[in-house]
Amino acid sequence: MAPLTFDGTMLWIVNLLIGIGFGFTLERAGFGDSRKLAAQFYFRDMTVLKVMFTSIITAMFVVHWAWRLGWVDLSLLWVNPTYLYSAIAGGLILGFGFIIGGYCPGTSLVAAATLKIDALFFLGGVLLGIFVFGQAVPKFWDFYQLAGDMGRITIGDWLGLSTTTATFLVALLAVFMFWGGEQLEKAFNRDRGAR
Repeated sequence: MAPLTFDGTMLWIVNLLIGIGFGFTLERAGFGDSRKLAAQFYFRDMTVLKVMFTSIITAMFVVHWAWRLGWVDLSLLWVNPTYLYSAIAGGLILGFGFIIGGYCPGTSLVAAATLKIDALFFLGGVLLGIFVFGQAVPKFWDFYQLAGDMGRITIGDWLGLSTTTATFLVALLAVFMFWGGEQLEKAFNRDRGAR
């Protein structure tokens, strides 16, 4: 069977439908509420972890089986190059902003779509941050583009495992994370109830 192909217009339509579906799913999961999102960092509500891991596992299995059935050529899929140290720095900055504001950039769009005032302010901060980053990036371009450059690498490549084995191990990790999230919720909500 030949790999699936889309023309430009069809690709825009598919992307739009996926985006609307993803935003709807995030809103239904409660990700338009900054209090629910912030509860993740206090281990009181691990819905963020559960929903995001479910999304990752679903996408991973769909792509894996599409590849196994010959519908997708994995070598043609875009994998962002990994710049380990700049990714860690960016992750810390994003995480700090997430804790302070209660949203990540994607969830702020979901909440802004429902006209939540805090999300609109957060989204304004995101846009300002993007502008400042764009103006300042020439000053730290080498760090941004070269720090920990690992190229195009997947978990399977990094661990020296086949794609199938890596997919299975990530699924096992997800099961462990779901179980661990449940334990954290029980422990931290029990401690709150005892006060």
